[in-house]
Order: sequence, then C-alpha cells, then structure tokens
Amino acid sequence: MTATEQPDDVTAMLRESIRGFLDEHWRPRGATASSSPDEISAIWRKLVGQGVAALGAEAGEGGLAEILVVMAELGRAGCPAPMWSAALANLAVSGSQAGVVADLQARLHAGTAIVAFSFGALDPDRGTGSIVAADDAATGVLRCVEAAGSATHLLVALDRAHLALIELGGPGVECIATRAMGAWGLYEVRLNAAPLTRIAAGAVDLDDLRIKSKAMLAARAYGAARRAFELAVDYARERHQFGQPIGKFQAIQHKLANCLIALEGVRLILDHTARLHDGDDADWRYFADCVSAFSGSALRQVALETQHTFGAIGYAEEHEAPIHFKRVHLDTIALGGASDAKRRLAARLLDAGGAGLPQYDLGSAGNAYREQVRRWLAQSWSGARKDAFDQKPFAKREFDAGFARDMGETGWIGLGWPEQFGGQARSPLEQIAFMETMEQGEAPRIGAAIQANALMMFGTPEQQQQYLPEILRGEAMHGMGYSEPQAGSDLAALRTSAVRNGEHWVINGQKIWTTTWWGKYMFLAARTDKDARPPHAGISMFIVPMDAPGITIRPSATMYDGTFANIFYDNVRIPAENLVGEVNGGWKVLTGALAFERGLVGGGIVLKVAHAFEQLRADVMAGEGDRSLASDPIVRDRMATLASEIEIGRQLMMRCAELAADGVTPPEYGAISKVFSGELMERFGEAALDILGMRAALSEQMPGAIDNGRFEQNLRHSLMWVISIGTNEIQRSLIAQRALGLPR
Repeated sequence: MTATEQPDDVTAMLRESIRGFLDEHWRPRGATASSSPDEISAIWRKLVGQGVAALGAEAGEGGLAEILVVMAELGRAGCPAPMWSAALANLAVSGSQAGVVADLQARLHAGTAIVAFSFGALDPDRGTGSIVAADDAATGVLRCVEAAGSATHLLVALDRAHLALIELGGPGVECIATRAMGAWGLYEVRLNAAPLTRIAAGAVDLDDLRIKSKAMLAARAYGAARRAFELAVDYARERHQFGQPIGKFQAIQHKLANCLIALEGVRLILDHTARLHDGDDADWRYFADCVSAFSGSALRQVALETQHTFGAIGYAEEHEAPIHFKRVHLDTIALGGASDAKRRLAARLLDAGGAGLPQYDLGSAGNAYREQVRRWLAQSWSGARKDAFDQKPFAKREFDAGFARDMGETGWIGLGWPEQFGGQARSPLEQIAFMETMEQGEAPRIGAAIQANALMMFGTPEQQQQYLPEILRGEAMHGMGYSEPQAGSDLAALRTSAVRNGEHWVINGQKIWTTTWWGKYMFLAARTDKDARPPHAGISMFIVPMDAPGITIRPSATMYDGTFANIFYDNVRIPAENLVGEVNGGWKVLTGALAFERGLVGGGIVLKVAHAFEQLRADVMAGEGDRSLASDPIVRDRMATLASEIEIGRQLMMRCAELAADGVTPPEYGAISKVFSGELMERFGEAALDILGMRAALSEQMPGAIDNGRFEQNLRHSLMWVISIGTNEIQRSLIAQRALGLPR
C-alpha cells in the first residue's frame, strides 16, 4: 500500500478480498450495455457467499466501515450488485425478530431474496415520486429505484416511522427499466393497489438512515472515480504525443495531481465518518454531510478531468471510463445530492446559536496537552498584555520577543525535538494540539523549526550545542536565505557564492523575499562550485550572523502588511565552522529539513482557516432582524461548503500526522496537504468578502472595520501560503512525479 491507501488491517483485508473476487468474477462492460437481471442476480449470489449480504444487520456482522469498503469496490469494478439496498434493508430492520422481517433477513442473507430500496416521500428529491398506502395496499410511482429488475422485494419508507414491504412479483406492481446518464440500471416502479406489509421503523431513525445511504453512494462514486483516475494515470504514462508521454506535460501532471488531492480528501473523510459511526460518536452525521457536500463537486470534477486526459478514446462506449463517469454522477446527485447535505450543515452551524466545528480527538496525550496549553495561554497571553499586542498594526504582530522568551521557559518550542537535543519528543498529534491552540489563542509565531531540523539532522555537535539552546529558549530567530531574483522555486539556479579563504567563507550575492530578515541568524544557501553538474550539486548551507560586516538589508512592505527584505552580502566573512553539512552537500540539507517540516505545514494552514471560519460564523450569526446573514440561503450554502472543505483539510493534516508518527511524512503527501490547505485559505478569504460585504474590506484600525480588518488581511496574507515553502505549481509536479510515477 502507498501513503495514499493505508486503511486498518481489517478493512484492508476486506478490500483485498472483495477486489480479488470481483477481478475474477466481474468485468466492466461498455457503458451502454446493461447487465441483465439474471447477471445481477448471479453476481449477487456469489457475493452473498463472501458474507457481504449480512453487513449492517447487527454489530457482529460489520458496521458502516465494512459497508463503505464493499461499496467502493463495487464502484471500482463497475458492478451493479445490489449491496446498497441490501445494507439499507439490514440497517432499517436491524434488531427486529418479527416474523416477516426475520424471514426476509434470513432469505436476504442466504441469497434467495434481493431487496430494492426507496426512500419514497422522504427522498429530498421530489422528482423521484412517492406512494400512498391505504388498507395495506400501495399506489403511486417511484422513480430511480436501483436493482428493481432483479429484486424480489421492495422496501419503501412510508413516513418517518414506517416502512412498507412489497413483493415485486406480486399483483399491482410494474417495473420499467429507465435509462439515466445514458446508462441502464434504474427502474420506475408503478404501484396500483399493490399489497404491502407495514413495518414499524422502531429504533431506526429513517433520517439517519438516509444520511448513511448517501455516504454509501459517495463511497461507490469514490471507487468509480478512483478506478477511472488510475486508468487515466496509466494512460498518461503510455500515450505518446509530440514524441513523449503525455504524462510528461505539466498540464496533465497538474490535472492528475488535483484529482489525487480530491480523491484523498474523499477517502479520508469517508473513513473518518465510518469510524465515528461505528464508535457511536454523534458527530458522524456532521462528517457524513461533509462527505456529500464535498464529494458532490470533487468527484464529478475528477470524472471530468479523467475524461479530458483520455481525450477522444475516453468517450468511446467500448472503453471502461464512461461507465465510471456515469456512476459518479448518478451517485453524487441521488437523494438531494450536495444541496441536501449543505442544508443540514448550515442548520448545525448557524441555527439556534449554532455549533462550531467539532474538536478532533487527538488521543489521550494530545487532548491533555491541548488543555495544558489553553490554561497556559489563559494565564500568560491574555488581559492587558494581549489587548496591547492586538492593538498593534499587523507588521508589529509578526513576532513578540517577550512572548517567545516566555514560551522558551516552557520547553514547548522544542516540543517535537528529540530529547537528546533538549526537546520533549512529543508526538505529531501533540504538535497539532499545540498549533491548534496557539492559533485559537492568536498567539505570535515562535521558533525556527526548519532551521532547527537542519541542525539536528546535519549539524556538527558543536553547532547543535551553540545554536539549538538559543532557539529552544526563544532567544534567537533564524531567517531563511534561499530565494534570489532569478532563483525562486528553481533554487538550483541560485548565484550567491561562498568561497573558502583560509579559516573563513566569503559570501557575495543577493537574497530576496526574506521574511525573517530581523532574526539573529540567516540560514543561507550559497554556491560553492559554479561548475557542478547538475547545478544543485554545487550548493552548500551556512549559518550567517546578521550583524556580520558587509550585510545590507533593505526591507520592503508586503501586500499583506508584513515585511520582507532584499539582503545584499558583500564580502561577508563567516567562520569555516558555520558550514552546515558537507561542502556541496547543501541541497540535501535544504530539502531534508523542508521535507521534515512540510508534513505539518498544511495542517498549520488549515488550522488558521478553521479559526478564521469560527470568527466568520460569529459575524454571520450576529446580524439583526431581516438583515441577518444567517438566514440568507446563499450565505448558508457558502458556509456549509467552507465547513466541508475545512474538514477535508483537517483530514489531510491528520493523515500527515499519522504518517509522521511512523517516520517522516513522504514529501508528496505533505505537498497534497499544503496545496489543498493553501488554496482553501485563498477561497476562504474570497468567500468572507462576498458574505460580509464592503465593511469586511476595511483594513485594520479603520472606523467600522469588521474584526479590525481580519478578513481582508487574511486574504492578502493567504497568497504567501500558496507560494511559500515551495509554490503550489512545484508541489503539484512533485505529487504527479512522486505519488503517481509520471515522468519528470
């Protein structure tokens, strides 16, 4: 399994078992070719032998996690086996031992009965019809019913408390095959005084059942989208145009990288929803709605981009891709699609005082540490001290030396460092707890994480003893002297030189866009071999004291009210022992330190967005009377969309932490998190202005500015996170080449 597909052992075994079975017993056919009822019945009977028909019937038979695995594999295989309706039937009547229900379940689990399912009047999509039940007979029309052609029975919701069981081969029942999205497989069921058996829903909440059913459909759509995506990646490796594989073209690489990011987000939030559901955590409903709200557009975009990658071959009906395209669209619009889920999300977020974004379980140590940091901030970063800091313009709020020293006394600046360097060796989840709490407390930045990582990984013992304690105590900040006017993302092109002269290195050159120019030291990349091939092989890393003679600093204001500087190094002499790592080995130092840190960079960004979202939510709910933004349907839709995207970002963050706990997050996975979260920050900033209007565009310290200009300044600042620590374009190329194996 790759970093992008690592479920737990039980679901992994189930996935491998079902995938192997379907690879052997089912082959996708052209999108226009319908599977006959006999074929569907035959594959279902074989699947019953694999034990899937009982999933959801009771706790010991498997929960939502196992159901979603099977649904995803059926989507991947393009197999129309009636798992969705079987699982819903099990969930709808679970715990009931009444005669007709017990008989139905026994036959369903034995494979001698197949159940079709309809939510009837409870379906948010009114176009799917409804029925009227009177005197134990049903009359009406139900549209878009799955598997009705091969089913023996139909279960349909009559109201929130009752279901009807109807024999599809009985009198008064007509099933008419329906073509939808150009594919066969749905039916219109016409009922004319058809006999029914009423079943009390009992403890089963049919609204909850509908939410679960949409998660199942999302899982199947995910499986279909993932399979089509994998086919497209293979095609991009093999298909040649203009003398090279199309997967070498940046446009294709970035297109497929975007698809992988979306697919990973859907996969992770589906898994999270299932874990919460099966663990009886009430927040499963919120996350299930986030699944539907996000996957509705995300998976359909993946389906579109897949077709674009295939070009003309992809819309040939003999090809496999069209059946997956159609499956994705049918499953993501069913039962009210994303709009229905967003309505529920908005109600949770904005109605009756609203409920905030759920707090993640970070494990016993992470949860305890989060509370410890909250208590410390309440004591040390509150009251008049914080008020005075908040009154400063943004350019003066980037760093606070007193706060950094106070934090240094706690040892938390090195919370993730190994103990041998004076750190606390706390887990990635504890590091997330710290970042989250600091963001919520709106505390200033501290530490020099990337530079500390480089020193711990590549520094000499003497360097570690000299520089790390200063960082740990909050006494020294290190800037990063990487970028140059002609070497931004392409750092291998840098020209600043370092020449050995006796016991010193002499540095000449220019660095630009340096944000921490005011720090005590600069962690500087310089060329020590101008003839090296490839060019990055001639770079070395140095620690440069910023009070050394020959340094000229020219600060500039940034568009987000911060600062960066052009820094000129003219015959700057530093001791030979300030070289970090080997001569000409700087590329390894630079990339190694960045890779170590980048795994949680995306998490830091999304936590900023999550905190800003809560501020926006408060402002939206603060409206009065008829002008309340909380009642505006467009605002509600936008807020629900943002919430679902924040959860995708947080899931990617948690996955990076999980990978980091086992070592170092692979660079391509850190890139996935960073790209998604950075661009989410931009989308959030734009949305906040749309929602709040002109007052949100008023800058800090202006009369009438909302939250002292927080939202417009966040938008201007968001651009930095898309560019900083590797532009998102470079990150997409990294994802395509490292995660998907596309050529450089």
